[in-house]
Amino acid sequence: MLCRHEIQSCFLLAFLAVTAVFISDVQGQVSPPTRLRYNVVSPDSVQISWKAPKGQFTGYKLLVTPSSGGKTNQLILQNTATKAIIQGLIPDQNYALQIIAFNEDKESKPAQGQFRIKDIERRKDTNKSKVKDPEKTNASKPAPEGSLFTCKTPAIADIVILVDGSWSIGRFNFRLVRLFLENLVSAFNVGSEKTRVGLAQYSGDPRIEWHLNAYGTKDAVLDAVRNLPYKGGNTLTGLALTYILENSFKPEAGARPGVSKIGILITDGKSQDDVIPPAKNLRDAGIELFAIGVKNADINELKEIASEPDSTHVYNVADFNFMHTIVEGLTRTVCSRVEEQEKEIKGAIASLGTPSDLVTSEVTARGFRVSWTHAPGKVEKYRVVYYPTRGGQPEEVVVDGSVSTAVLKNLMSLTEYQIAVFAIYPNAASEGLRGTETTLALPMASDLQLYDVSQSSMRVRWSGVPGATGYMILYAPLTEGLAADEKEIKIGETSTDLELDGLLPNTEYTVTVYAMFGEEASDPLTGQETTLPLSPPANLKFSDVGHNSAKLSWDPASKNVNGYRIMYVKTDGTETNEVEVGRVSTHTLKSLAPLTEYTAAIFSLYDEGQSEPLTGSFTTKRVPAPQHLEIDEVSTESFRVSWKPTSSDIAFYRLAWIPLDGGESEEVVINGDADSHVIEGLLPDTEYEVSLLAVFDDESESEVVAILGATTASATTAPSRVSTTSATTSEPTTAVFRTGVRNLVIDDETTSSLRVTWDISDHSVQQFRVTYLTAEGDRAEEAVMVPGRQNTLLLHPLLPDTEYKVTITPIYSDGEGVSVSAPGKTLPLSAPRNLRVSDEWYNRLRISWDAPPSATMGYRVVYKPVNTPGPALETFVGDDINTILILNLFSGTEYSVKVFASYSTGFSDALTGVAKTLYLGVTNLDSYQVRMTSLCAQWQLHRHATAYRVVIESLEDGKKQEVNLGGGTPRHCFFELLPGTKYKISVHTQLQELEGPAVSIMETTLPLPTQPPTTPSTPPPPPTIPPAKEVCKAAKADLAFLVDGSWSIGDDNFNKIINFLYSTVGALDKIGPDGTQVAIIQFSDDPRTEFKLNAYKTKETLLEAIQQIAYKGGNTKTGKAIKHAREMLFTGEAGMRRGIPKVLVVITDGRSQDDVNKVSREMQLDGFTFFAIGVADADYSELVSIGSKPSERHVFFVDDFDAFTKIEDELITFVCETASATCPLVVKDGNNFAGFKMMEMFGLVEKEFSAVEGVSMEPGTFNVFPCYRLHKDALVSQPTKYLHPEGLPSDYTITFLFRILPDTPQEPFALWEILNEAYEPLVGVILDNGGKTLTFFNYDYKGDFQTVTFEGPEIRKIFYGSFHKLHVVISKTTAKIIIDCKEVGEKTINAAGNISSDGIEVLGRMVRSRGPRDNSAPLQLQMFDIICATSWANRDKCCELPGLRDEENCPALPHSCSCSEANKGPLGPPGPPGGPGVRGAKGHRGDPGPKGPDGPRGEIGVPGPQGPPGPQGPSGLSIQGLPGPPGEKGEKGDLGFPGLQGVPGASGSPGRDGAQGQRGFPGKDGPTGPQGPPGPMGIPGAPGVPGATGSQGPQGDVGAPGPPGAKGERGERGDLQSQAMVRAVARQVCEQLIQGHMARYNSILNQIPSQSVSTRTIAGPPGEPGRPGAPGPQGEQGSPGMQGFPGSPGQPGRPGERGLPGEKGEKGNPGVGTQGPRGPPGSTGPPGESRTGSPGPPGSPGPRGPAGHTGSPGSQGPAGPPGYCDPSSCAGYGMGGGYGEPTDQDIPVVQLPHNSYQIYDPEDLYDGEQQPYVVHGSYPLPSPYSQSYPSPHLAQPEFTPVQEEMEAVELRSPGISRFARRMAKRSAQSPGRTKANGKSPSQ
Repeated sequence: MLCRHEIQSCFLLAFLAVTAVFISDVQGQVSPPTRLRYNVVSPDSVQISWKAPKGQFTGYKLLVTPSSGGKTNQLILQNTATKAIIQGLIPDQNYALQIIAFNEDKESKPAQGQFRIKDIERRKDTNKSKVKDPEKTNASKPAPEGSLFTCKTPAIADIVILVDGSWSIGRFNFRLVRLFLENLVSAFNVGSEKTRVGLAQYSGDPRIEWHLNAYGTKDAVLDAVRNLPYKGGNTLTGLALTYILENSFKPEAGARPGVSKIGILITDGKSQDDVIPPAKNLRDAGIELFAIGVKNADINELKEIASEPDSTHVYNVADFNFMHTIVEGLTRTVCSRVEEQEKEIKGAIASLGTPSDLVTSEVTARGFRVSWTHAPGKVEKYRVVYYPTRGGQPEEVVVDGSVSTAVLKNLMSLTEYQIAVFAIYPNAASEGLRGTETTLALPMASDLQLYDVSQSSMRVRWSGVPGATGYMILYAPLTEGLAADEKEIKIGETSTDLELDGLLPNTEYTVTVYAMFGEEASDPLTGQETTLPLSPPANLKFSDVGHNSAKLSWDPASKNVNGYRIMYVKTDGTETNEVEVGRVSTHTLKSLAPLTEYTAAIFSLYDEGQSEPLTGSFTTKRVPAPQHLEIDEVSTESFRVSWKPTSSDIAFYRLAWIPLDGGESEEVVINGDADSHVIEGLLPDTEYEVSLLAVFDDESESEVVAILGATTASATTAPSRVSTTSATTSEPTTAVFRTGVRNLVIDDETTSSLRVTWDISDHSVQQFRVTYLTAEGDRAEEAVMVPGRQNTLLLHPLLPDTEYKVTITPIYSDGEGVSVSAPGKTLPLSAPRNLRVSDEWYNRLRISWDAPPSATMGYRVVYKPVNTPGPALETFVGDDINTILILNLFSGTEYSVKVFASYSTGFSDALTGVAKTLYLGVTNLDSYQVRMTSLCAQWQLHRHATAYRVVIESLEDGKKQEVNLGGGTPRHCFFELLPGTKYKISVHTQLQELEGPAVSIMETTLPLPTQPPTTPSTPPPPPTIPPAKEVCKAAKADLAFLVDGSWSIGDDNFNKIINFLYSTVGALDKIGPDGTQVAIIQFSDDPRTEFKLNAYKTKETLLEAIQQIAYKGGNTKTGKAIKHAREMLFTGEAGMRRGIPKVLVVITDGRSQDDVNKVSREMQLDGFTFFAIGVADADYSELVSIGSKPSERHVFFVDDFDAFTKIEDELITFVCETASATCPLVVKDGNNFAGFKMMEMFGLVEKEFSAVEGVSMEPGTFNVFPCYRLHKDALVSQPTKYLHPEGLPSDYTITFLFRILPDTPQEPFALWEILNEAYEPLVGVILDNGGKTLTFFNYDYKGDFQTVTFEGPEIRKIFYGSFHKLHVVISKTTAKIIIDCKEVGEKTINAAGNISSDGIEVLGRMVRSRGPRDNSAPLQLQMFDIICATSWANRDKCCELPGLRDEENCPALPHSCSCSEANKGPLGPPGPPGGPGVRGAKGHRGDPGPKGPDGPRGEIGVPGPQGPPGPQGPSGLSIQGLPGPPGEKGEKGDLGFPGLQGVPGASGSPGRDGAQGQRGFPGKDGPTGPQGPPGPMGIPGAPGVPGATGSQGPQGDVGAPGPPGAKGERGERGDLQSQAMVRAVARQVCEQLIQGHMARYNSILNQIPSQSVSTRTIAGPPGEPGRPGAPGPQGEQGSPGMQGFPGSPGQPGRPGERGLPGEKGEKGNPGVGTQGPRGPPGSTGPPGESRTGSPGPPGSPGPRGPAGHTGSPGSQGPAGPPGYCDPSSCAGYGMGGGYGEPTDQDIPVVQLPHNSYQIYDPEDLYDGEQQPYVVHGSYPLPSPYSQSYPSPHLAQPEFTPVQEEMEAVELRSPGISRFARRMAKRSAQSPGRTKANGKSPSQ
């Protein structure tokens, strides 16, 4: 029976939810209702009736209050109502009732009363007993124990009960199942020599709870039933039926021959597997089956399972609550059938016999003969049943009773079959004569040869097989990425030679030949061969090399070549070009750069692809300058310049001249065909410098040649010939006062820069030197060099408000010219001006200011309370903002405000001011009616208040009472106070979600008249440590909690999280290195380690540390926290232990702002188990991606932080089950199982094997599966305490997938064994490679050493050099060997004793080894697991073995992956080294290519600027080769030369995102762009104070949904600032965006924002909405940073390792031994069965918010997936049912919450006209629970008004109460909703 506390907890979330109008609290002249009456209509419902008052009135106000303390709940009824039903009540709870009539703003006096359901029933029963039969009165009550049916027959039976323990049952309903089982067992005479009862529970996998012979008394069985644990999982009924046939109805399990066999199945759903064959097998074995279905069970399936007739063997009830109704009928039927069976068995035993002497003969690959000796008596027929041992449908052959032999045909080859022969008598069948036989293997092809290999083909030849119907040839390349390109050829039996064409050149192929016998294939015959490579060209030569062209020639490659591809690249890698030519042997490259080294590569092009390149390099020549520049024909005003051209592709010449004594330079462009030019207009008697350069067609320029010439002073011309002088090597001349600078101007002044501009007066200036220093000279002079053609320069960074002297000096080739100087001054750091305060409100205000005259980078705003302690807060806004709304302020508080202008060189002086918020608080607070146990308080109403929170606190013991009142309530009274105690009464005024400071008074209650003698006070007891839960006694794990500490949590809720952690950790048993270690991380923007795993070693200190955790605050970065846990917590330094389960529990209330999928998926693959707990606005799809599978077990969702208690027990149970040290729950291939992943524990995984000495990784059975070679004497070991700290379980299966190698010694070695600290073996598996035997050994429970050895043909197979899968199944009584999914032997052993954890566990240790210096055998190991179950091997399909793989029933092989995927495959064999190539066209960064050979050393170049960080390359794998002999140490060599540029590879896939760059300098202001998409969510503001929901207006029309907004781009990381500043910046950015884009809604700024809505990507469980939070202010978009300088290309990365190839591929390990390829397709399996999942729980409606603005209609989204609800998790939800018969259709149901405290003085509850506890009318007893609604314990207390004229009708989904502060948890799928008039939408 549920205790009262549990019942109350079921209704904690029941709330009043009705539609009403606000009624002012004003007394008026309205008559009160009279004649209150109470009538119990159900165990938790009471109907209230009354007489209507006289006169006019509008309606009724109905108030109900629990007398023990609780909230007063209010319901508004129409004036026609005279009845109401209150539901969800506690029977032994007193309730106070008031009914008030009202008319507009006037109210009557209340009609008052009290009632309790138990008292009403007691009075009612007393009245009934006077007029009714007492037996009828008790008809509906449970029958007393003595009245239950008892089976009195002397016949005995073996009864096995099979109980469904799947998730759909639920923990609560499972209690009802236990009660049903208890009643069932009680009906029989149970004992070891009487009726025996066994029980098995099943879900995904069945388990024996106890065998038939486990308990010898009924009391022991009943005690086991009461303590039956709930299992949880899927519903696999067929598997469970087979399981009890094989395990429960066996002699060793207590089944007795000649005794009735009964099986009883209890299930609540349709099975997920086939039940018909298993049920038939049970019935055929003489077991009578009964099937009981509950709720969603399939009645047809139950009939298929149960024995006939269905009328007595099939039971189906609508709900678990009604299971007690079938107990008597079931027990009577079972009892009678036991009697009948006993008679049948005794009669049959006398005449039945069993066949004997089973013999098999004539064994072939496809069949064999079975013979036996006849059974005694009159045998009508013999039935021979046979099926494969490894699983399959049984088949049978029936022969006449005179025949004693049968031939079994069409069997599978190399398969062991189970055989059973039954003698069929006229009325019965004998026990089976059983045996086994194995068919022979099919003959395989031999002598495989691969020959005539070319570039695209090869031939294959083999020796044929007699009797084969044909051959199948499979061939596929072994190259990475191509292994899935497998091809298949089938040919007839006459062909044994075949050509394979269409192959890829230079590619290794694996070829496999199968001999086919019909649809069955023989073992494979495999070989490998590599096709020839394509021929490259040869003898590359370069000729006719000029400054922009070069000729290439080469020798042709082959007659089959189609053409050539020529790639050439500058050796510095700046430019790559490519050209394709036909079948030629020469080509001229053009448009080359002069004086540049090029690398060229030529590829031969074929139909099959391109060859390897032929490479070479050459260097172009210098651009030729004009020659023989001369001046002649000189006159006073002109002369002629002539020269000799050097090339025919000159486009034009540029001729310039300038007087040497100063003046303007002139220039003329001359056609490229010219070789002279006359310069006219010169000054007489003046010397000129003349320069000439040639510009070619490719825009390259030659060097400048120059000459000096002078005009004559007279009219006569004298020939003048002057020699040419190179401009770069001219002789020094004397400069005569050359000034190259004019008009120096300094402008564009800022606070940190000056712009300098000037005119260039002399174009012969080569450079300008610009120097600047402060006018005071307090800084060193700085200089900048600029080219001679540049005439402007920006000087920065400079000091603000500082005068500088700027000097420019021209630099000529032969010296400096005259300097020119000018002063300039930077602007000061001006402060903003004119601070203004406006828009003051209770929690916000606006400040504005005027911008300073100088340009700023933004403004820093700092504000702090003046008279109250508190930190200074700050925010930062952009330079175009001059106003800010400051939010989240305290009401009635004066703030000091400072505004700083921000410049690149610092901040300006502050602009200061003072601002004050409005006061939110009541006035005139006073007390009245002060008594001994009560007092009242009253106050003057606040004009804007929507609610009041009133708290009374005892100043003696600190106990508090708290109540939330409406905004129009000016008084309140508190009851149940202590006499003579001083109390503090505090009133908090609330405005929507805003709460003001407390206004308080002190008052003391009246003392008692006489004081009793005081007793000496006793000191408080020390804090108690919570006791450990039973399920956690065996837990041993490394457990980490990741707790969300973001702003959205708030201080109060964070304290609730701490309490939850305290309770959860308190349920653990032992804390420390020998038990469970606990660590906690609190995360927001950055994770913070509160303490590590090894921090605390006792529960006391750990719990104390949890209580000391301080709230952090910030954003939600869950992914970052998970990474932090992996890197900082789960390390050896932090206390992580190997071999111990690693569990993380993530608690969050919102969506993460970073990625969580990748890191959580990686950690789950590494063996971590994740539990995800979401609260309120958490994203359910994100929780699913974080949590491990199945989600039903690892993902929890609660509506608020108060609901933690609902999931606490279930979470603790699941965590402790996962952390069970004996058999931890681990994930393997996406499935959960109890056991040990031994490969991980020994470090034999891709990420760890390189650290294990003597181990290398190689391809396994398929290339996609890696295996690990344990080299000779590797002696891989681990301490036992890390692997099996609690020892081994009693029943387990050891699974190996391994291969014996040619160099494995011919002597025994232990595949795996456990040694004690003296290196003595305790348990293990030994293989004898010489004797070809397998031995298992251990110590039994007596301490005796025991061994069992297996031998035979099946055992010998594992020593022949192929991969084999070995299952060693150990139980308490037997050791069973299963090889390649076929059982080969079983032997009896004693139950094992436990092992010592002080030793080590070793792989491959030689048996002859002694001591720590052991030897070990080499072998290959692909899989090693220990599973804590004996049924694991029966479910295995050996999908890892190519010969046994069935593609239809096996999961798909992992596909090949690209570098973007997280997983990489095993490294393939290294390819040949490639020659250096040329650089390809710039593309996306691809995978690094193979490393080329070192080239000659080049000259050391000038170091370039540092390049940006490159993308992260894919993680590679390494294969450890065999250790080589140690070489001699060589001397250190010289540094090698860098090699030539390699040929670029094909464009790779895009690289990963690079690291985020630092924030750049702000750019200039640009024009206003179009409105951008919404930016990312800002940082939440500080948590507001919770408020009460006030009155609301009538419901508005539902607005159409708006279109979805576009996802914003992720912003850059800003400069490092204080945490407070960062938060403030984000808030301000949001505020400014809102202002800019929603100016038309400025009036909204004076309102509290409406409730936000959280959207989840997939349907989650129903959530109770939290209080709406005000949105943070919008901030400005950040300025884009300046583009960084490009870096030089980084060094080529080292070659990446080869990843996993694609799905198919059969190549074996390229070493000794044969590789098993993929087998042929198997026969089509039976079609799968699908079924509809359980319906999800209805969600709860959220609170109605203010009407939103109508958005444009959005497109309809896709339908969400169906939800799922474990009924046990719905115990706290209102399911909308169970409230009465359909005759109550006009009663709107409203829920009444428990534990809401408001107590009235009992003296004032009644007037003279009311009659409390008087019952009117009879007590109806209808069945109150509809099948579509949950059981009574789930019903929540509700109001139901009843109309007088009509029958009561229940509306199951009430509307929304405007008086309720919080919404009730209701189903979103309820049949109807109550509107304001009390009617459903259908009405």
